[in-house]
Amino acid sequence: MRLLFEILFWMAAVGTLTSTIYCLMVITAALRFGLRKRRDDRAADRSDFLPPVSVLKPLHGTEDGLERNLETFFEQQYPDFELLFCARHESDAGLTLAREVGQRYPHVSARYLTCGEPPPEFHNAKVFSLARMDAEASHDLYVTSDADARVAPDYLRKMIQNLKDPKVGLASSIYLGTVHRGRQAGLSTHLDAVGKSVEMSSGVMVADMIEGTKFALGVTMAVRKQSFELAGGFRELGQFYADDFVLGNRLATRGVGVLLATHVIRLLVEDTPFGVSFRNQLRWMQSTRRSRPWGHLGSGLTFAMPFGVLGLLWGMLSGHPGLGLAWLAGMVVNRWVQAGTVLCVMGDSDWLHGTLIYPLRDLLGSLLWVGSYGGDRFYYRGQVYRLREGGRVEAP
Repeated sequence: MRLLFEILFWMAAVGTLTSTIYCLMVITAALRFGLRKRRDDRAADRSDFLPPVSVLKPLHGTEDGLERNLETFFEQQYPDFELLFCARHESDAGLTLAREVGQRYPHVSARYLTCGEPPPEFHNAKVFSLARMDAEASHDLYVTSDADARVAPDYLRKMIQNLKDPKVGLASSIYLGTVHRGRQAGLSTHLDAVGKSVEMSSGVMVADMIEGTKFALGVTMAVRKQSFELAGGFRELGQFYADDFVLGNRLATRGVGVLLATHVIRLLVEDTPFGVSFRNQLRWMQSTRRSRPWGHLGSGLTFAMPFGVLGLLWGMLSGHPGLGLAWLAGMVVNRWVQAGTVLCVMGDSDWLHGTLIYPLRDLLGSLLWVGSYGGDRFYYRGQVYRLREGGRVEAP
């Protein structure tokens, strides 16, 4: 029994140390990001670098908040841009909605395309849509975005500044997870949203601080037309689930500049049952494990709450319940500090709510991390896929 107590103690102690070091790293990286953001915002407001831009937006069906998401792209305060929307079929509800929204903004150049069903070698339908829009785009500078992205009127102006340096081939943004239904949505949806805001952004900011950006976040990117070809072309990228990571990583490996943009957008999160939300988040964890296996393995030591729970368990079993409770409370404060810092730096007006619930998200994130090692199959949009080494996808 004594050996069990010692094992629990040292597991909790090591995890507490590593998660605390990580928290300090996140605070440093977030403050650094905030300073860069202020500098970049001032530079963007004064900049005369406003080249023509093609905005590529793949669509597949509708979801909560899509209409408003689309409207924000038509409302861009930018002198010369075109919007390209692409779905698999003309009858797609998302494409139909985009046409309806476009009719309210006749002054904006917009085109609505279809690509059909992707061929077998394109397991990633989004990349197949991007390939279709790439063939039709009028300009060589692109801004891509997912359907669930919601942006401010100065979004294009600020994103395109990242390509002012001709050596930069891609820049992508972090995002604030935003629940479409607000406080009416379930707890699981809010945990998903704050995970996207804090857990994802923390890792990205720290990675950028330590070694620069060697990846991309596909929710929105400013990217040159030639960058896709330099990374292997759409046919090659279409074999991966995390095509954004592969695109950014390959460009960085080839010496092309890849940046973390400081412009923060919003990512709308639908209100879904816990089981659906958990499955969706697990899919991303599985993809990350395949895309960067060693980094994903090490990320298990960045969580705090599971080690607080181990500390509590040690205290209860060893006759030190007060110390165990204090241990758990310390890990809660650890995650509050991390979340509060990141959300404030990113400009979240509802930062307090996200901060308060983040310890629960941290605990859930650790369970998802464990679950990511449980299999290689995942379900997505009516199809079961298998993840292979390196993040390649195949349909079994």
